[in-house]
Amino acid sequence: MKIESEDHSADFSILKAPDWINVIPLTPENEIVLVEQYRYGIEQPTLELPGGMVDPGESPLETSKRELLEETGYAGDEYIDLGRVSSNPAVFTNYTYTYLIKNCKKVQEQQLDGNERINVHLMPLNDFLELVNRGEVHHSLVVAAVAKFLLWRR
Repeated sequence: MKIESEDHSADFSILKAPDWINVIPLTPENEIVLVEQYRYGIEQPTLELPGGMVDPGESPLETSKRELLEETGYAGDEYIDLGRVSSNPAVFTNYTYTYLIKNCKKVQEQQLDGNERINVHLMPLNDFLELVNRGEVHHSLVVAAVAKFLLWRR
């Protein structure tokens, strides 16, 4: 895409992407449900929040419920919209929405897509927050979701 402004011209690569979601799923015992999956960009597994792509005709909340259930087998009964962030406004056109889902319990087995290999982990919420603090959880959109959660919680 060619952009012209203030007598300057430059070429930019812009990636049109559907919106994404992240879920902060908490159990009644205040444990967080996490997913571990291999990420090819950094060639290592990462510990993350459940999340995914908003399908056409689906709301971000509907996607949050669906992705949580598919990736982890968990579902909750209280949904709190924590807002959205630009996924990466330098190159992406989309937003990432974050939902807090409370009272999560395992209700079924995972229903993974053919290319997904996801291990589910439960841990106390404060232990997870410490992993984020130490940089062991480093996915930028997960860290942004944690920031939204901490601002909501205060």
